[in-house]
Amino acid sequence: LKENNVRKGFFEHEEYLALKNILPDNLKPIVTFAYHSGWRKSEILGLTWDKVDLKQGIVWLDPSETKNSEGRTLYMDEELLKEIKALHSKRQLGCPYIFHREGEPIKDFRWTWESRCRQAGLKGRLFHDFRRTAVRNMVRAGVSEGVAMKISGHKTRSVFNRYNIIN
Repeated sequence: LKENNVRKGFFEHEEYLALKNILPDNLKPIVTFAYHSGWRKSEILGLTWDKVDLKQGIVWLDPSETKNSEGRTLYMDEELLKEIKALHSKRQLGCPYIFHREGEPIKDFRWTWESRCRQAGLKGRLFHDFRRTAVRNMVRAGVSEGVAMKISGHKTRSVFNRYNIIN
């Protein structure tokens, strides 16, 4: 069957930086994480400090925490590791969440997202576009498609292709 839902949204590096620079401080690290990982918004917002190893520079999800029921590990690059270390140094005691608003988990930021995207000249962009962007960037950097799929949580090749994540 022909599929007509090929996704097209991507963030070029300059667009990512422009948006990140005008977001509120509590959303900047979320966008950085999404840009580098390709993880789903719910997976990112639900991250807790017990899933981070700053010494090894890794963050992981257990199978029960993912849409496809497969755990995964992300080796953080320099930018992301720096961001996570900064959050760790000023974390709120008693709050298990990496990304939070005054100790409470961030549930939604749709209105801020939409207004800041318009402000950056990126009207209509979706947070989900970071999934495609991250995987495309991984493949362009020489990461095999199989590894990129494992990092982002894409389980099947057909979904990978439907997202139009092809080098």
